[in-house]
Amino acid sequence: MARPILPFRRVGEFLRTESAGGVVLMLATVTAIAWANLAPSSYTTTWTQHLSLPGPDHALSLSAWVNEGLMAIFFFVVGLEIKREVVDGELRDPRTASVPVAAAIGGMVFPALIFLIVTAGTDFGKGWGIPMATDIAFAIGILRIFGTRAPSGVGLTLLTLAIVDDLGAIAVIAIFYSHGFSLPALLGAIGVGGVAIVMRRFADHPAWYILPAVILWLLVLRSGLHATIAGVMLGFLTPVRTRSGRDVLASLEHALHPWSSFVVLPLFALANAGIVISGDRIADAARSPLAIGIGLGLVVGKVAGIGAGVFIATRLGGRLPPGVGPREVLTIGLLGGIGFTVSLFVAALAFNGTPLDIAKLAILVTSIAAAIAAAGMLRTIPSETDAPA
Repeated sequence: MARPILPFRRVGEFLRTESAGGVVLMLATVTAIAWANLAPSSYTTTWTQHLSLPGPDHALSLSAWVNEGLMAIFFFVVGLEIKREVVDGELRDPRTASVPVAAAIGGMVFPALIFLIVTAGTDFGKGWGIPMATDIAFAIGILRIFGTRAPSGVGLTLLTLAIVDDLGAIAVIAIFYSHGFSLPALLGAIGVGGVAIVMRRFADHPAWYILPAVILWLLVLRSGLHATIAGVMLGFLTPVRTRSGRDVLASLEHALHPWSSFVVLPLFALANAGIVISGDRIADAARSPLAIGIGLGLVVGKVAGIGAGVFIATRLGGRLPPGVGPREVLTIGLLGGIGFTVSLFVAALAFNGTPLDIAKLAILVTSIAAAIAAAGMLRTIPSETDAPA
C-alpha cells in the first residue's frame, strides 16, 4: 500500500520541482532567443507550421498546439494546486490566507492600473492583463538559489500569493481574452463537466478522466473560450479523495507537476520567447508606452500592490508568518515582478506583429531586472537563527 503524501511533504516537493523547473525554463528561454537571432527564418517556419485537428477549420500552428494544447496541462496542474490549497492548505484558514490573498489582489490591481494610465490614449490598452502575472517557477527558483537563509515564511507567502495570482490570471484570460463565443460548444463542455462530477462517485483511478478531459478540451476550444480553461475546469472538478480513500488530487499533481515544469513550460518558452533583439528594436521599446507600461506595472506596480495588500490585511487582523517583515515583503514584491510565462501568454493573446515583439522584450528585460533586484534583497535577509530574539 502506497504511503500517503502529507501536506508538508507535498509543499516541499512542489518547491523543489518549481526551483529546478525555473532553471530549465531559463535555459529554454536563452535557447529560444539565440535561435530566433541566429536563424530567424528557421524559428518562424518551425513554429508557424500547421497541424490539422479533426473537424472543420481547426488546423493549428505548432505554436498554437503548445499554447492551447500543452498549456492546458499546465493550467490543469494550477487548478489542482489551487484546489489543494483551498481544501488542505494555507487558503483554508481565513486569517492566515488573508495576507497573501490581499497581497495577490493588490499585486494584480496596481500593475493593471499603472499600465492603463501609461497607455491611455493609445491602442495598447487591451494589454492591461500582461503585468498582472507572477511567474511562480522563476520566482521560486530565485528564492531557492539566493534565499537559502530567508525565513520559511517568505516561501510560504510567495507560494500562496502566486497561486491566488494564477487564479486571477485564469479569470482574466477566460473573461477578457477569449474570442468567437459558441453557446452549443460551451453547453457541451458544461455537460462534460457534469459527467466528471458524477464520475467522482465511482472513478477510483485518474485514467477514468482521460477521455472526458480530451472531449472537454475540444469543446472549450470550439466554444471560443481559450482552450487552456479546460485544464482549469478539470482541475477544479478533480476530487481530493475518492470514496475508497484514494488521494486522486495528490496522485495527479505528483505525476503531472514534473511534466508541466520540465516539458510543457520549456516548450512554451521555446515557442514564445524567440525575440529578435536589435538596436532598433530596443530603441522602439524604450520609447513605446506599451513597454513602459509593462515595465512599470511589473516592478513598481507589483511592489506597491503587494505592499499595500499586506498593509491592509494586517491592519484588519491578518497574520504574517514569523520572520516576515517590511524587508521580506519588499523582496516578495520584487519576486512578484518576475512575470515571464503567463505575461508572455497574455501578450500573445492581446497582440501580434511588432507590438507583440515589443511586449515580449519588455517582459523579458523587466523580469530579469526584478529577478536581479530580488536576488540582491534576498542576500540582505538574515536567517531565522541570526534574527534577534
